[in-house]
Amino acid sequence: MSERFGERVRGALREHGPLCVGIDPHESLLSSWGLSPDAAGAREFGVRVVEAAAGRVGVVKPQVSFFERFGAAGMAALEEVMASARAAGLIVIADAKRGDIGSTMDAYAAAWLTPGAALEADALTVSPFLGVGALEGTFSLAEAHHKGVFVLAATSNPEAAAVQRSSSHSGTTVSMSVIDEISRHNAATAGDGEWGSIGVVIGATVDWADAGISPFTPPAPILAPGFGAQGAGPADLRARYGAMVCSVIASESRSLLSAGPSGLATAIDARVAEYREASRV
Repeated sequence: MSERFGERVRGALREHGPLCVGIDPHESLLSSWGLSPDAAGAREFGVRVVEAAAGRVGVVKPQVSFFERFGAAGMAALEEVMASARAAGLIVIADAKRGDIGSTMDAYAAAWLTPGAALEADALTVSPFLGVGALEGTFSLAEAHHKGVFVLAATSNPEAAAVQRSSSHSGTTVSMSVIDEISRHNAATAGDGEWGSIGVVIGATVDWADAGISPFTPPAPILAPGFGAQGAGPADLRARYGAMVCSVIASESRSLLSAGPSGLATAIDARVAEYREASRV
C-alpha cells in the first residue's frame, strides 16, 4: 500500500462523504438484533455492519471495548470483523484509546498497526495525556506502514473539559497544545499539498472557542464523535468545523445501528445523503 494514510482518508471522504459507521455491539443492540450477548453475537453483529457499510461509506470504527469484554473469544471476533472490513475496502479505525510510555506504548502500536498482525487496523485512537512525545514511536511505526493515528484532543464528554480546556505550559489550552504538537509532526512528514497522517479527535459537541481551538495546518483527518445519539447532526457539521469541514470524519453508531440489520443499509444511505448536502462547499 503506497499511499499515505492522510491521503487515503482524503480520497475516501471525497468519494463517500464524511460519514463513518461505528461498530458498537452494545448488549441492548445485540438483543434488539436478535443476537446472543456473547462473542459470537458480537462477531455476527460486526460482520453485518460491515456488509451494510461496504460501498456506502469509506470508514468504519469498531469500538474495541464491546469486543474486549468477552475476553479472548471477543478479541478473536474483533479480528474477524476488522479483517472483513479491510477486505471490503473500508478504512478501519480501531477505537482503543491506548496510551502509555516507552516500550509499552510501542507494543500497543505494534499490535494494531503492524501489517499482518492479528489485530491489524488502518488507524488507532490514542491518548496523549502521558505526553504527546510518548507517542513518537507510535507515529513512526504508523508512518512507516502508511497507517494512521488519531490523538484525543477535545473530546465530546463533558467530564473532559476540566483537563482539556485548562491552560498548558505554552499558554494555550491543553487541547490546542496537543493539536499544535501534532501539526508540527505532520508539517515535518507530509509532502507538499498532502494531508498529515496523524489525525486528531475533536468532538462534534465541542465549542471551538470555548475549548481554545483554532484551525490548523497542514490539514489532517479530524475524527468527530458526538454525532447521532450524542446530539449533533449533519446540520452542525459546517457550523462546528468551519473551514476544516472537508477533513472531518463524522462518526455515528447507535443512531444508525438502532435501525436493525434489515434497516441499516437504508439508514446509512439516508444519512450519507444528509452529510453530503451539509458538507457541500
